[in-house]
Amino acid sequence: MSALFTQTHYTTEDYLTQERSASYKSEYHEGQIYAMTGASRKHNLVSGNIYRELSLQLKKRSCEAYINDMRVKATEALSYYYPDVAVVCGAPQFEDAQVDTLLNPTLLIEVLSPSTEAYDRGKKFAHYRKIASLREYLLVAQDQPNIERYVRQGDVWILSEVLGIEASIVLESIECALSLREVYGKVIDDEDNKKI
Repeated sequence: MSALFTQTHYTTEDYLTQERSASYKSEYHEGQIYAMTGASRKHNLVSGNIYRELSLQLKKRSCEAYINDMRVKATEALSYYYPDVAVVCGAPQFEDAQVDTLLNPTLLIEVLSPSTEAYDRGKKFAHYRKIASLREYLLVAQDQPNIERYVRQGDVWILSEVLGIEASIVLESIECALSLREVYGKVIDDEDNKKI
């Protein structure tokens, strides 16, 4: 991940002003702006499938699901990110009247890409952990049916993992479940060219 602009330091106000008028998305951390790259077909399918499944389950509840265009602010980490899927339960809180920067996500989901996997597992998760409202964080592989789930228990994050197309995962923080068969629907297995 390399800085997009050469200016030494940007304020959060500088970032938001530029971001809201830009034709592309970028993220922000401690004074630096980072360009986001496009996602692969598999990445888009997996993200869309997760969003669809959660949206259907949350339809009649006081929760909202957002897909990759809802910016999330990790206030204590001085960071702004675009998670692949974000869910908030209860009244959503936004940074300002633009209603484009969520402050209180309950669940954040990142679909892993080769170029961002280390960052999603490392620094980004460290920044997300500073969001007081966050209860669960999912890391979803795009090339095999595999989801890692981190759950906040007090000050500790507990990891569990589900593998295989027949598996499912319960998301306690939002009282939903995801079937990996649905998450990976229409994703092609390149080795044998079959849909899984």
